[in-house]
Amino acid sequence: MALRLDRYPGVTYDAAPPEITDLEELRLLRKWEAAIGYRIFAAMRWGQIGDGHITARDPILTDHFWVLGYGIRFGDATVDNLILVGPDGQGVDGPLDNGVNFAAYHIHWPILNARPDLASAAHTHTPYGTSWSANVEPFRAISQESCALVFDQSLYGGENLEVNDVAGGEAIARAMGNSRVCILRNHGLLTGGRSPGEAVGWFVAAERVAEVHVKAPDAKPISEEAAKEVDASLCSVDMGWRMFQWLARDLVPDPSVVLG
Repeated sequence: MALRLDRYPGVTYDAAPPEITDLEELRLLRKWEAAIGYRIFAAMRWGQIGDGHITARDPILTDHFWVLGYGIRFGDATVDNLILVGPDGQGVDGPLDNGVNFAAYHIHWPILNARPDLASAAHTHTPYGTSWSANVEPFRAISQESCALVFDQSLYGGENLEVNDVAGGEAIARAMGNSRVCILRNHGLLTGGRSPGEAVGWFVAAERVAEVHVKAPDAKPISEEAAKEVDASLCSVDMGWRMFQWLARDLVPDPSVVLG
């Protein structure tokens, strides 16, 4: 099947990400999902002061990643204004006039380097994720969505909020381990996925979980047994990608806008 990026694929209960074997097509798909992801963040009024990044591992140069060019508004993201960043932090392709977003490099490259299972990581400063992170506590099973994360989360306790070197990102990667979502102390949320779409889907879900925690500080969690039952039904392997599909259709109705 030819890759079509001017429309969204159908969503059913058993919908799954497309299986792409052509690496050039996979590169384009990952860039497309990352650009859609940035526009989702913009529609939710996140990243308005340049805070945050969505990265996409390049499937050909696997130690490189794509990220939105520095100084470009999230709502203007396209496949053509993502830049390719190498393992040394240098930009090698794309609109490089404004340089590389070094915060993205310092955080994301160590994570992608430590996690070959991930093709993407997503992070931005959100109203509830940042607020909850200041408690330096993990999520609890106090909502349906939270049951999908309580058994797959991590907490980074470092105070280096600027993350101004690779060592800081390596510390986050160690704390994150094999988890899907990492709560960064006093900083916010970070998620990983097998695709940019998956990372973005889980990020938005994590923000919703954080909102419940902030708004219901005295909530009584359900039992671990009950939470595991919800997790088993809600947390399918492709759920993050499916959540991205719903978000994209609602907030970026015409996917061709990111094709340049």
